[in-house]
Amino acid sequence: MPLHLVHRTGAIATMQRRHLLTLVLAGAATTVTAACGGSDPLATSDPTTASTDGASGSSTVVVGSANFPESELLAEMYAQVLEAAGVTVQRRFDIGSREIYVRALQDGSIDLIPEYNGALLAYLADNDAVDARSAEAVRTGLQDELPATLTLLDEAAAQDKDSLVVTTATAQRYGLASIEDLAPVAGDLVLGAGAEYAERRQGLLGLAEVYDVTFREFRALDAGGPLTVGALEDDTVQVASLLSTDPVITERGFTTLADPQNLFGVQNVVPLITTAKNNATVTEALNAFSATLTTDALSAALGRVTLEHEATATVAASYLTDHGLS
Repeated sequence: MPLHLVHRTGAIATMQRRHLLTLVLAGAATTVTAACGGSDPLATSDPTTASTDGASGSSTVVVGSANFPESELLAEMYAQVLEAAGVTVQRRFDIGSREIYVRALQDGSIDLIPEYNGALLAYLADNDAVDARSAEAVRTGLQDELPATLTLLDEAAAQDKDSLVVTTATAQRYGLASIEDLAPVAGDLVLGAGAEYAERRQGLLGLAEVYDVTFREFRALDAGGPLTVGALEDDTVQVASLLSTDPVITERGFTTLADPQNLFGVQNVVPLITTAKNNATVTEALNAFSATLTTDALSAALGRVTLEHEATATVAASYLTDHGLS
């Protein structure tokens, strides 16, 4: 399964692509922040509302996000959904890596954050080879690994996962709709992806093992960033690894190849909340939101933020209005 959740790069270099294997250690991140004099998103801004465990008052849900645009957009959507349900919300976005925000959930600095079920399972199990080929396998694994102090609500249909993408011209030329279709023609094609892709099972190793796909050449690029996109467009590479919610896929008219064997695993968006702050109102509101969220819908909303440079709060409000959630 893809272990991305730190840096995301799409059509623009400023987008950060997540990769669990390259997460910054929590202690190092804290040290760097202090040394640079930057603000700490986990710092309690109003001591009069802080409880003894570091979070806001018991009636307030503190919504956090990781430090990439999609996570912040989802967190803002969660915050606005809860506010529409009458819940008092505080925002603490741009926290950092999974090590940091899971610790923040556990110490009460935040109460709620958008997660990705497959990557969360790999993190909790401390094993990047966990079975994440189906939603059922991931749910079972998370039931075993998730501490009682944390609760997962309903996952959305939306998945942010590694995918193989081709141009429409390449898809038509070789009759490509699925990764399986690559097997007889991959020997004529070049694949572009981040350098780590060459050594990952959710990369070249798994493509050969699961699909019998071996490319003529692998070209190490910038893990789904502008170099990869540009190489795909100018036919330097014919196949590229991009994240499934990357809005550049739709913007450039690329074709995402289906993954019928689930090589890239399950990565559904799911709310992760501290059990003490969950209640019927919170559950109902967030589950109703998750029921509306598809990969295409998330990609479209993310494109408004990263490509059209609209404010995250504006995009979130528009989405909720369009889906009758505000």
